[in-house]
Amino acid sequence: MGKKVPMWQILICVVFTLGSIIYSIFFSYGEAHMPLILSAALVALVGALNGWKWAYMEKGMITGISRSMQANLILLMVGLLQATWKAGGIIPTMIYYGLDILNPSIFLVTACLLCSVVSLCIGSSYTVAGTIGVAMIGISVGLGVNPAMTAGAVVSGSYFGDKMSPLSDTTNLAPAVSGSNVFDHIRHMVYTVTPSYIIALVVFFILGRKAAAESGFTMEMKEIIQAEIQNEFTVNVFLLLPVVFLLAAIVIKIPALPAMFAGVVMGMICMLFVQDIPFADHFSIMHYGYESISTVQLTDDYTVGSIIGGGGFDGMLWTVSIVLCSMSFSGVLEATGMLGQIADGILKVAKNRGLLVLTTIFSCIFINLLCADQYLAIILPGRMYKTAFEDRKLKAKNLSRCLEDSATLTSPLIPWNVCGATMTGFLGVNTVQYAKYAVLNYINPLVSIIYGFIGFTMEEMTDEEYEKIL
Repeated sequence: MGKKVPMWQILICVVFTLGSIIYSIFFSYGEAHMPLILSAALVALVGALNGWKWAYMEKGMITGISRSMQANLILLMVGLLQATWKAGGIIPTMIYYGLDILNPSIFLVTACLLCSVVSLCIGSSYTVAGTIGVAMIGISVGLGVNPAMTAGAVVSGSYFGDKMSPLSDTTNLAPAVSGSNVFDHIRHMVYTVTPSYIIALVVFFILGRKAAAESGFTMEMKEIIQAEIQNEFTVNVFLLLPVVFLLAAIVIKIPALPAMFAGVVMGMICMLFVQDIPFADHFSIMHYGYESISTVQLTDDYTVGSIIGGGGFDGMLWTVSIVLCSMSFSGVLEATGMLGQIADGILKVAKNRGLLVLTTIFSCIFINLLCADQYLAIILPGRMYKTAFEDRKLKAKNLSRCLEDSATLTSPLIPWNVCGATMTGFLGVNTVQYAKYAVLNYINPLVSIIYGFIGFTMEEMTDEEYEKIL
């Protein structure tokens, strides 16, 4: 154990980290991996200069990485799922029928609603974005809708369900950290998410109408995509059964990894018996993704092959690598106590209820920015501000709502955050491009802040409840 690190040294680490990441993403090679590694080294050096032993800091890095391992396993499994579902014709079939059913003017609203419902049922934004979201991107290209808008709608819908589902890990983590009950927590979030969600749907409707007018959508483009899909795959409505199975399996509480692996097996069966892909090619496709034979150019950025091909174990390694880099950095930052000192300093600003809510939400966003981990962004402020909420006689569900309104929803808006990198890996759209269209994700924290200042739904403890915690 070392001594307390001076705040000026912590600020140097923070400025270097954020500055190097921003420089790298916007002015250098466009990635955050190397800045995160250099920042971890700087934080470790500062820690060592203040007496922190390397073995202890290394243990902090390993702890941080361990915290992300479930997410890493899910990412790799989704890569296998995408590859087998693309090669098996499942995702191409979703695109084929989606082009018949949907039209540009209501497409964004439909994409958001569909992802919301499915994510609410299964509690996983990753699974929804990695399957239904991928199909939505393909359909949007065929309809002439900007894929960045579609990615924003998919992210908004996916994270609505991730935030509100009792099956979601973050929905259970936030009340556990704050001392609330998960169902009280969900009911309390209804007050902030309802107006946010309505605003998001209205914006998506307006954007959809505008996109329909400007898209230049023609039946010819739709027919080209459908013809290319039919040329490469056997298309059959029964190929949608693996999607139904996967959703049903997770709804009945089969754990995510076994359920997704069963989906991979079903994809392999479709590859073998429906698409006549020899078993000898299965392992290569699962590892490196499905390579489409279509070269028809749809736009400057997309060919038909690019929307029906891809996926694979190898395709997820970029995302896993940035998770490892960010968790190593945040692990050292937390182990040396620097992260706790930052939170303590921010807490001093909270002089009233509104400022306390504002401080809590900004703290969650700041940790999402600095540490690139939504779990840490929930856990640390939850621990730090629990007493402050109790001192103001505010019920624990107020704190848990603030944690989810900010930590969960802003995580996919940050390119180097685990969630932002994951969404980019799944959807093939840069985080910077889709973030401005993920309306729910940035409106919801603002609504929560407004409620904090005006006091709406900020429930206080009774005298009896307050006495119990003293």
